Amino acid sequence: MLGPLYALFAEKVGGDVLEISWVYAVYLVVMGVGVIVVGKFADEWGHGWLLVTGYGLNAVATFAYLLVSSMAGLLIVQVLVGVATALSEPTWYALYDKHSGDGDHDGLLWGLSSGLWYVARGIAMLIGGYIVAVHSFDALFIVMGTILTLATVSQARILQYRIRT
Repeated sequence: MLGPLYALFAEKVGGDVLEISWVYAVYLVVMGVGVIVVGKFADEWGHGWLLVTGYGLNAVATFAYLLVSSMAGLLIVQVLVGVATALSEPTWYALYDKHSGDGDHDGLLWGLSSGLWYVARGIAMLIGGYIVAVHSFDALFIVMGTILTLATVSQARILQYRIRT
C-alpha cells in the first residue's frame, strides 16, 4: 500500500532526493544480498519457518514506520524491511514451486501468481493513496501492519496444517 507514497513519506521526515535515493538503495542492496544468502540456505533452514519469520518481521517493520521521524530512523526500518523480504521471498517461491502444478500448467500458474500480485498491488496502491489523502500516513501504517500481521498468522496456520497432514 506504500509504493510510490514512500517518497512522500520520506520527504515528510526530512529527506531530500539524494537521501531518499540512498536509503532506498540500501534497502535494495540488503534485500538483494539477503535473498541470495537465504536462497542458498533455505532448503536446509526450512522454508516455512523462514517465510513466517519474514512475514512477521515485515509486520513489525511496518508498525515501526509509526516511530520514524528522521532519515536515520527510516534507514533502520528500510533495513528491517529488506531483511524481512530476503527471508520471505525466496522461501515463498520455493514453496510455491514445490506445491503447484504438475508441469502441464506451470506457465499459467506462474502467470497467475505474478499477474495477481501486480493486480493486488495496484488495488492496494489506490487504497493506500486514499487512506493517506483522507487520514494520514500513520493510519496507512496501522492498516498495513494489521494486514501483514493477519497474513503472518494465516500463513503460519496454513503451514502448520500442511505439516500435520
